[in-house]
Amino acid sequence: MPTSDPLVFVRYLDVALIILAAPFVILMGGPALGYVVAGVTWIASRFLASAIERSARKKSPKAQVGINFAVLMGRAWLMGIAILVVGLTAEREDGLMAALLALVAFSVYLATTLIVRPTERNKPTS
Repeated sequence: MPTSDPLVFVRYLDVALIILAAPFVILMGGPALGYVVAGVTWIASRFLASAIERSARKKSPKAQVGINFAVLMGRAWLMGIAILVVGLTAEREDGLMAALLALVAFSVYLATTLIVRPTERNKPTS
């Protein structure tokens, strides 16, 4: 039984892009506070959601749907609050950067999820 995930890079492409783009944003003089707050919030919520979803796989299908929906809504609220706090407490550009980063990260996450999830359903159970 293989212990490593061959699609781990695709699965976490959103996190990799956030980390790899950080030096360019800072070197170009972009709104660093908005980028850091949104990036840290996204990455932390992403790994926490992955851990919760992994533990939810042991539950019934009905419970899985409820847990996954709660995680999705919680992440959306967390990102929204982070964007709002940055936009209201710092410069408007920081809020805009946080919103743009969340939009890009979510778009990449959605695309990779649409690619990876069908392969998970077709795995034989052992």
